[in-house]
Amino acid sequence: MTMSYPRQSARTRRFTLGAPRGFHIAADGSYVAFLRSQSGTDPVTCLWTMDPATGAERLIADPARLDRAADEELPAAERARRERAREQAGGIVGYATDRAGGLAAFALGGRLYLADLPSGAVRPLGAAVTPVFDPRPDPRGRHVAYVSGGSLRVLDLAAGGAGPAANDRALAAPESEQVSYGTAEFIAAEEMGRLRGYWWAPDGSALLAARVDETPVRRWHIADPANPDRPPIEVPYPAAGTPNAYVGLVILGVDGGRVSVAWDRGQFPYVVTAHWDQWGPLIVVQTRDQRMTHLLRVDPRSGETALVREDHDPVWLDIVPGVPTRTGAGDLVWTASDQATDTRRLIVGDEYVTPPGLHIRSVLDVDGTNVLFTASEDDPAEIHVYVCGPDGMSRLTSEPGVYTGRRAAGVTLLTGARLDALRSVSRIGDVEITSHAETPVITPRVELLHAGPRTVRTAVVLPTGWEPGTGKLPILMDPYGGPHAQRVLAVQRAYCEAQWLADQGFAVVIADGRGTPGRGPDWERAVRGDFAGPVLEDQISALEEAARRHPDLDLSRVGIRGWSFGGWLAALAVLRRPDVFHAAVAGAPVTDWALYDTHYTERYLGLPEEEPDNYARNSLIEDAGKLDRPLLLIHGLADDNVVAAHTLRLSSALLAAGRPHTVLPLSGVTHMTPQEVVAENLLHLQVHFLRSALGLDGTRPA
Repeated sequence: MTMSYPRQSARTRRFTLGAPRGFHIAADGSYVAFLRSQSGTDPVTCLWTMDPATGAERLIADPARLDRAADEELPAAERARRERAREQAGGIVGYATDRAGGLAAFALGGRLYLADLPSGAVRPLGAAVTPVFDPRPDPRGRHVAYVSGGSLRVLDLAAGGAGPAANDRALAAPESEQVSYGTAEFIAAEEMGRLRGYWWAPDGSALLAARVDETPVRRWHIADPANPDRPPIEVPYPAAGTPNAYVGLVILGVDGGRVSVAWDRGQFPYVVTAHWDQWGPLIVVQTRDQRMTHLLRVDPRSGETALVREDHDPVWLDIVPGVPTRTGAGDLVWTASDQATDTRRLIVGDEYVTPPGLHIRSVLDVDGTNVLFTASEDDPAEIHVYVCGPDGMSRLTSEPGVYTGRRAAGVTLLTGARLDALRSVSRIGDVEITSHAETPVITPRVELLHAGPRTVRTAVVLPTGWEPGTGKLPILMDPYGGPHAQRVLAVQRAYCEAQWLADQGFAVVIADGRGTPGRGPDWERAVRGDFAGPVLEDQISALEEAARRHPDLDLSRVGIRGWSFGGWLAALAVLRRPDVFHAAVAGAPVTDWALYDTHYTERYLGLPEEEPDNYARNSLIEDAGKLDRPLLLIHGLADDNVVAAHTLRLSSALLAAGRPHTVLPLSGVTHMTPQEVVAENLLHLQVHFLRSALGLDGTRPA
């Protein structure tokens, strides 16, 4: 029997299992380390190496062989990190190496392991305190630092590293239950992309570490109504307009020394990221309104800082992955928005090195004087890999698709997925790293187009075998539609779920309107102060263009569904434009932006006490009385990102206004839905609701 797409997608965690990832190239280029599970349905990730010259692969660490296959013993910090990173697998999901790349440390089930990558030998290390979180060898491979219980500890490998003796000690211990060292606070991990909280000195003599004090942060309580015998989980959650965690930085010597890093934390409370190389530590700090950043050089002896660069933006400044860093010659690698050309450009030293119109997405690696980076040019649906150095700039990927990569010692690894193939491929030259990921049982047929006067990038997916003139097709809009995420990409496998939905009797339309990345700062900043107007207008433009191109699309039966920001957008659509949208499925929607976190919400809507109208204008609660279309609300009760209170408050407001609606609570489910049964049946339930609401099951439309 052929497996259904929903079942296959759920079993493979959306086809991520079995795919190689987490690449690290050895400093001499002799091998590549990476993570991969052993089949497309195996959720237990292993550590591997591959010889770039021959393609020969070696299994370094298998959790099953280490007798630590289960994830039940994960420390709370690791569970939180995986949720922030949207990690769907288990086993060895992260590792860190020394500078040469020969020594790798990882945690498994809260226990510390060390792997010698050239020989393949793996041994457990007897850390003095467990569970172990985020272990990292120093660049010279003499120590391993790790976090446990809020303490940042270091284990001296030269002293044996076999037990909890004098060779394992705390460099910094929390002064209270609200303080931790060496971890990223919620805002850094969820919104800034910073998942780590400490950085080694190049010589291994000291660490730059974050000290996080969550005392000021308000506490929320997430209960499990399905298990009333369990106490609620208390989480510090910095909602818009409320205090953030107080984040400082300290330099901790392996010999026991301690120096506090000094900067104006009152004006610059956000620690965006840090970098420490042979020229010393760099830190990036940001104002609360996110309109100014300081790049600071740190004196590791005194903790004093000096300004390297100051950036301003009248709306906000973006955080670009991979910067700051420096070339082998010591030149600063940075990015900045060139307002004259509406382009985010790459800077090396003091000069722009990329042309106007090439929008930088991320800096991947610096190899000597060569900088590897990703960018979009003419089409935001395509993300390509480029290298820039003394010999100029060149693009390393050619076919339409989305690519990333790594580079060291002149060895370049490229990973990408294309519009004309279902597989994602990782290769060095002609040598391909094996992927065990399953091939979807469905092959999408997607049309990419530009909609309306703003040329909104739009994808249209019709039922398999559909021919014009065979009948009217109801429409299903399937957006995310907001900042930081794109749905319209030149990647065939990105439309597998859309194709399955289309095969249930819909024309599926996906649109990336204003606020989505890849089209320049002005496009992204068009939503400042008002998500609702521009975002909803662009979705309607895409809908109208799809119907113009395909006259068989039925504009009298339009459904919309989405998750997170897309869930908010779906509910917004039926509340504010019921003349256009006739049914909605809203998953984990942000119904009241005053309940969402500081860094994200304040970037777009400002502080609630200073710009309250922005919050009222974008709130779904205010519009509850307008609902006259079918609405299904879905929410995981264990969600600590968009908490279930969002859906419950909207439901209460709808009930008070006498507006019928449907609520589907998911017990034990977070903002992700990796559970197989939940992920599979959610697709079926959404289709059933939409077909019924739009009258596709033979009944009159609701």
